[in-house]
Amino acid sequence: MDIAIAGGTGVIGSQVVRVAQERGHAVRVLSRGAGVDVQAGVGLENALGGADAVIDVLNITTTDAKKAAEFFRRTTANLLAGQRRDGTGHHLALSIVGVDRAPYGYYAGKLAQEAAVQEGAVPWTILRATQFHDFAAQMYDRVAVGPVHPAVRMRTRPIDTRELAIRLVELAEHPAQGRAKDIAGPREEDLAEMMRAWARHRGRGGWMPKLALPGGFGRAMRSGALLPQADADLGRTTFAEWLSAQPER
Repeated sequence: MDIAIAGGTGVIGSQVVRVAQERGHAVRVLSRGAGVDVQAGVGLENALGGADAVIDVLNITTTDAKKAAEFFRRTTANLLAGQRRDGTGHHLALSIVGVDRAPYGYYAGKLAQEAAVQEGAVPWTILRATQFHDFAAQMYDRVAVGPVHPAVRMRTRPIDTRELAIRLVELAEHPAQGRAKDIAGPREEDLAEMMRAWARHRGRGGWMPKLALPGGFGRAMRSGALLPQADADLGRTTFAEWLSAQPER
């Protein structure tokens, strides 16, 4: 197969590229470095022709709902327009488990992306996944208050990025199926304890009080609204196994 990957230089995108190549597929990375700016719609006219599928794992670093929704609507519209023009017949988008139960901030953007995909004229598949194992490290940096790093309360089932990448490529190898089964990690974890374990592993001491984030999104994090349903596909790699493979400094 010939697979175009939007966001192929990011954390999950680089894994998707690697897995697709390992499985013998030709890969096109849609990135600014390759002369393609999906948000601006630049370079797409030469990037999609002849591709069998597009996997969209684009990302934006923001918690602003309006900015996130605008970004994902625009990038999705540009990709779908290019696919219609060039006859690329399968659009596969990565989303997040529970976006419809917590339509706030970044999640509101992903929900807008799902709507744009579903309303488009290109056959589509949407895969919702839970947070990645390195979410603990991201939150450690994101919620710091001076020298203090609060440990955020959240119920989650973190998924290994390689296992997620394998699932995305498998879906791209088959016809579009609409909403695919959610994918999640093998066990439920407490994000606060994940953050503390990550800090210990990296040799970062200090007090890490538990923190409940405010508002609707904070309530969704604590309530389990962002956990998958019982029929979700589950990965095998636990957070502890992933952490033990990470550098200690």
